[in-house]
Parts: sequence; C-alpha cells; structure tokens
Amino acid sequence: MKIKRKKGFFSISAVAEMFSVHQQTIRLYEKEGLITPKRSTGNTRLFSEEDIDRLEEVIHLTHELGINLAGVDMILKLKKQIRKMQTDMNKLFKQTHDQLDQHSDIAKQLISARAQKLLELKRAQTQNTQSSWQPSTTTSAPDTHQEQSDTNSPDNWEIEYGD
Repeated sequence: MKIKRKKGFFSISAVAEMFSVHQQTIRLYEKEGLITPKRSTGNTRLFSEEDIDRLEEVIHLTHELGINLAGVDMILKLKKQIRKMQTDMNKLFKQTHDQLDQHSDIAKQLISARAQKLLELKRAQTQNTQSSWQPSTTTSAPDTHQEQSDTNSPDNWEIEYGD
C-alpha cells in the first residue's frame, strides 16, 4: 500500500535559511514578480516545492551568473514561452502523425482494392484468351472492324505481372 504524502509548505525564514539568503531578498524577488508564494489566512507566505524550485533558479541566475532582475524576469518569461511552444509543437506533431496514419491506412485500402480489381481483370483476360483459342465452327472471314474495337476495349487489355 502506497502512502500519499501531503505537500508541505515552508515559511520564509526556513526558505531563507535553506538558500543562505536574507528574507528581504526573497521579499524583493516576490515584489518583482519572480516568485509568487501562496498566502495563509493570516497573510503569511507559504512556499511550495514549486516555489522553492523557482526561487532556486532565480538565486542561481542572480548570485552565480550575475544576471540582474530584469534579465532574470526575461529569462523566466522566455523559458515559459519555450515550454508553451514545445507543448504546441508536440500537439502538432501528434496531429500530423495521426493524419499520416489515417492517410496511410486509406492508401493501403485503396491499393488493396485496386490490386484485387487488377487480379479480377487478369482472370477475366485469361478466361477470354483460353476461350478464343478454341476452334471456330464458322468459316466466314472475321470482321476486321469488330476485331479492332475488341482490342481497344479495357476488358481485353493484357496485364503482365513479373514472377
């Protein structure tokens, strides 16, 4: 049996100690809109795991990379935009893949139907060829006009398949 763990919240003092920064620095990041911790009914800041992850990223960008707050804000907005675009692209790729699968299935069905029709035509041609080799009981000369039109008829086309 798996125990469901409640998500905890941290106070500003615990978070400040966690990252070795002053509480006022965290308040400044909140004022600039870089982090948005939830508030309790008594208006105390409550930092979730996601808030802590975001704060860690802000601190990394400001303290370790020396980026100013305006730069951090721009980086965070661009990262959010990239995530949204990636999600949109993934949806588009999935839709395109699904459409390709549908078109492929339709093409396979069409090819199968046409192959079946060709086989039927070949069988009919084979039967016609076999019946034309039987000796004729009439001695009259063949009508050349009728013979020529029979050759142009699609029913008499010969289709050869490689073995």
